[in-house]
Amino acid sequence: MNKGSIAALIRGLCIDVSGKPQFVVCQEAAGSAIPQGAMVFSVKDGDNDETAVGIIVRTAYVTWKKDTAAAGETLLPSCVVLCDNDKPLALYWIDNDYEAAARRLAEKNSSPRREPVVTEGTLVNTAGRSEVLKNRIALVTGGAQGIGEEIVRNLAAAGALVYIADLNLTGARKLAAEINADEKRTAAIGLEVNVADEASVKAMFSTVAETSGGLDLCISNAGVLRAGSVLEQELDEFKFVTDINYTGFFVICKHAGKLLRLQHRTAPHWKTDIIQINSKSGLEGSYRNGAYAGGKFGGLGLTASFALELVEYNIKVNAICPGNFLDGPLWSDPEKGLFVQYLKAGKVAGAQTIADVRAFYEAKVPMKRGCTGKDLARAIFYLVEQEYETGQALPVTGGQVMLH
Repeated sequence: MNKGSIAALIRGLCIDVSGKPQFVVCQEAAGSAIPQGAMVFSVKDGDNDETAVGIIVRTAYVTWKKDTAAAGETLLPSCVVLCDNDKPLALYWIDNDYEAAARRLAEKNSSPRREPVVTEGTLVNTAGRSEVLKNRIALVTGGAQGIGEEIVRNLAAAGALVYIADLNLTGARKLAAEINADEKRTAAIGLEVNVADEASVKAMFSTVAETSGGLDLCISNAGVLRAGSVLEQELDEFKFVTDINYTGFFVICKHAGKLLRLQHRTAPHWKTDIIQINSKSGLEGSYRNGAYAGGKFGGLGLTASFALELVEYNIKVNAICPGNFLDGPLWSDPEKGLFVQYLKAGKVAGAQTIADVRAFYEAKVPMKRGCTGKDLARAIFYLVEQEYETGQALPVTGGQVMLH
């Protein structure tokens, strides 16, 4: 089992004991001594049984926890050491936020932590709604621009650590630097990924596990659109759209689900989320846009199917079906945007200008405007907070699509 997988099990243990998010930063042992006060355990080389290794981690915690905690408190390790025959292989530094965990690594501060235990009552904690994403770890594919950027900025502002996963690594890192400066903390990290390449996706989730210990929220947002008539569109173009919008969602869910399942082995009560940013076109189809709508319809089928399977691991899988994000580059780019594409394709009868196309789409919405990043973020916060919905497609369309 690799060090990222071990990190997820350790994070799950600390979440289960404390009842709140934790961050785990990995360090190669490189001849390090075992720090005083560290929790120590051993795993046989080649042991990849998640359940068995999870039991080993839990047993090691019980052995390590020698002191008696005060009422309402529990003891948590700040350093965990993976050994082979008493030889350290990797060290894991843990705290309640990313920078505190990184600081423990830098200072080699392995002193145990005393934390208040979080308990839940039967009433909704309305005050806690504003902190539903605080100190959570999130990942957004296609997060470097457009609607993905809007999602990333809102998650970071809500207190999450957000991985900006994008094919455009330069853009992802630039956005992360801007957000970190605004938030005055490490709120975002840029990662490169090609969602149509399984090896790239697998490597991305390994990096996430090794960097912060795991994940709480995965938002599959990366998507492309190529408008065209079924009578004229080339097969290669159809496949390109399907590879990103449909197959890419499967690959993301496969590897996000494996990481979230690892956490579940040691945090069986902790709920995590996978959310697909779908489209209203996944609910009603789209004229001369079959490749896009077909992939989105399929995405809802995957959402419902994965929800049935992953609920066993307390992973909720839902989709959001937003209306048209008219002010983003997908629509408004002067060269490749949908307004231009639809005008050239003759999708809007009688339209002579881009303004005509925009007015046509605004008129379709009862609220007379396009969807915004803030509208979408509110839907994400709702899906994360609620605990009794999975496999759902949530329309955010200004009333354009109702009662699905």
